[in-house]
Amino acid sequence: MKYDLKINGETRSVEADPDTPMLWVIRDELDMTGTKFGCGVASCGACTIHVDGEPTRSCQTTIEDAVGSEITTIEGLNDKVAMAVQTAWREKDVVQCGYCQSGQIMSAVGLLTENPSPSDEEIDDYMDGNACRCATYVRIKDAIKLASTRLEA
Repeated sequence: MKYDLKINGETRSVEADPDTPMLWVIRDELDMTGTKFGCGVASCGACTIHVDGEPTRSCQTTIEDAVGSEITTIEGLNDKVAMAVQTAWREKDVVQCGYCQSGQIMSAVGLLTENPSPSDEEIDDYMDGNACRCATYVRIKDAIKLASTRLEA
């Protein structure tokens, strides 16, 4: 079946079965490989994208469910919040292996868009479910806090 999807501000046409997860549409059909496969059951967060501005696990979101929505992948992040998060990520040297980082960043941007000045507990609660194999959670939280202070300025 042919679907028209709005991804990163562009309309893209894709042929896929209605139950194809967006993860595979994004990676295999559209060649955007920043979104990662982690677990396939929406538990690790590596596949996080934004659907209508909300962080969403693409491994469990079908193409049919995504039609008509504004989809943003890590490649399409370019607003003020995203820039603050990405800059803080580099400054705090968050990345170790890097595998989970696109999902972590997508979730962090979702958090700071929703709540520009989160408490430590709010950061922990919001980021819960984003697994990091290298356990860089302290640096992730520090980067979110740094981005938050820059957004307040």
